[in-house]
Amino acid sequence: MTDTLPSHDATQELAERIRAADASGTPLRIVGGDTKARQGRRVAGEPLATGGHRGITYYDPVELIVSVRSGTPLADLEAVLAEQGQMLGCEPPHLGDDATVGGMVATGLSGPRRPWAGSVRDFVLGTRVINREGVEQRFGGQVMKNVAGYDLSRLMVGAQGTLGLLTEVTLKVLPLPGASRSLHLDMPLAEAMEKLAEWGRKPLPITAAAWLDGALHLRLEGGPSSVATCAERLGGDALDERFWTALREQRLAFFSEDDPRPLWRLSMPHHTPTLALPTTTDSELLYDWAGTQRWLRSLLPAETIREATARAGGHATCLGHPEGQGDVEPFAPLDPVVAKYHQNLKRELDPNGIFNPGRLYAEF
Repeated sequence: MTDTLPSHDATQELAERIRAADASGTPLRIVGGDTKARQGRRVAGEPLATGGHRGITYYDPVELIVSVRSGTPLADLEAVLAEQGQMLGCEPPHLGDDATVGGMVATGLSGPRRPWAGSVRDFVLGTRVINREGVEQRFGGQVMKNVAGYDLSRLMVGAQGTLGLLTEVTLKVLPLPGASRSLHLDMPLAEAMEKLAEWGRKPLPITAAAWLDGALHLRLEGGPSSVATCAERLGGDALDERFWTALREQRLAFFSEDDPRPLWRLSMPHHTPTLALPTTTDSELLYDWAGTQRWLRSLLPAETIREATARAGGHATCLGHPEGQGDVEPFAPLDPVVAKYHQNLKRELDPNGIFNPGRLYAEF
């Protein structure tokens, strides 16, 4: 089954551009909807637009599988799935009206449901990628059991377009929940973290948990009776469901672009206690993913934030470009051994460095 969305296969045009760029050593800046430009370093290169390469090529609602071209608007794909009572389980952020499926995969960003349903990478079954020679290669398949090439598909998730041009992705989708209810519970951070740890050991239908401004925010999803029973048990006040969209899309006041403090995304292990950061009045935290994703607004030095995060077993990403954040690199420095593997992979797949050079790290 395929959809009725506008469809255009621009594979040949894109392949020709890539072949010419590789032959001349011309760097390319891959552009979809350009809504996630803050998720990495600036790229100096000729724009390679993928927005015209769009359309759903395969959709089987019964098997919960969809294949879609990378330039397809994310909102269009979600609308088609919703018509069939289905959704993208990773609840990906759009961060703008022009977000594309390719951008979703390239950045690997997931929304509030991620700890309970899975990340973008968990839902990728297969990909089609144009390599530096202008040849479209297929990795993975349309079932989770297909192992051949599966890891190569998953490598594209979060690679920020540095390994090749993603042209199509096959995804597993999920049914929409039968019922949903959100709660607002006033409680200090320490108590909220204790409660979340306790509830995490029980079969409760929690699919989102965030702490902000002295209150724990929860979303319950599942069967109507299960959701109603859990909501009565947990108590609290009703919370507008739009809170989760605002959190996912970084539209809460916490994310205001007028805030002069750098915005940090801290990825932490489960049940990590409060970070040992110097006490300052200019720092503010928002806990998402039941505490495994923490947003930080702070004027503390980057080294201080990254050292504290690393000691806790996590890593810190600064959202913004070096030009806008002084000399702060977006991503945490790699361990030398890990960096060597990254460099070898980049050298093998893109020896002339034409795909989004420097997007992740200056040396790639």
